[in-house]
Amino acid sequence: MTLMENSGTSATQIKDVTTASFRQDVVSDSMVQPVLVDFWAPWCGPCKQLGPIIEKAVAAAKGKVKLVKMNIDDHPQIAGQLGIQSIPAVIAFSKGQPIDGFVGALPESQISGFIERLVGPIDDGSAALLESAAELAKSGDFSAAIEAYGAVLVEDSENLEALAGIIKLYIESADLEAARGYLEAVPEGKENDSIIAAARAALELAEQAATLGDTAGFEAAIAANPNDHQARFDLALALAAAGKREEATDSLIEIIKRDRTWKEDGARVQLLQFFEAWGPMDEMTKAGRRKLSTLLFR
Repeated sequence: MTLMENSGTSATQIKDVTTASFRQDVVSDSMVQPVLVDFWAPWCGPCKQLGPIIEKAVAAAKGKVKLVKMNIDDHPQIAGQLGIQSIPAVIAFSKGQPIDGFVGALPESQISGFIERLVGPIDDGSAALLESAAELAKSGDFSAAIEAYGAVLVEDSENLEALAGIIKLYIESADLEAARGYLEAVPEGKENDSIIAAARAALELAEQAATLGDTAGFEAAIAANPNDHQARFDLALALAAAGKREEATDSLIEIIKRDRTWKEDGARVQLLQFFEAWGPMDEMTKAGRRKLSTLLFR
């Protein structure tokens, strides 16, 4: 299924073209706006890779450029006249003439750059919305931040920054079911992207902590027996869920000091999961890594 079929993109911006309709759909229409002609064939693997990418880039241009797709098996004449010898090939028409083009399945960033050379900067508003959402989240206005991230996802359902942001906000709001739903919406093949991995780790921590209750029982158990590593481990999870990152880190560091082999180095493994959930640039991650390194390599 193409982007045109599943996103509601206007058929006037992305459509199939034939030899008979080429003059109207390409030559005439390019007098009004640039028209990209994507020459492809059903047997061409790279064509299948390029298709969704270029359709997405054209949709992001919001009407500044039009895309037509020509199957060269059914309509070889135009490709022959233009000297196309390899596909996928994309030729840009403007004012009735071919003016630029490329061959091969380029990445989205290069295709977007190609389109911007034709029509100027493309601002889909996502960057401003993402920045606004982050500021709203920082100020504690989770509802407005979720709304802003949601607006980005309406335009681009695969925007990883928006998906990760909304997952973490639902975690902060203790709506773990909603967070899990957005995590499951992450596009296939993107599950291990660093920003999604961090959101997944944060959700797993929250789900673990949700079963633990408050910290009083763990603190009492540790006071009675400082070597009750399970109580100290569970306390670390509860502290992390409550946003007490330094105390959570120190609890796990204490286990490592007392018994590195406990549960097959389980405290260190859990600490690394904290770091993944908080992100590599988080100040507590940096401080925690220093503490861990000092302990392990002293």
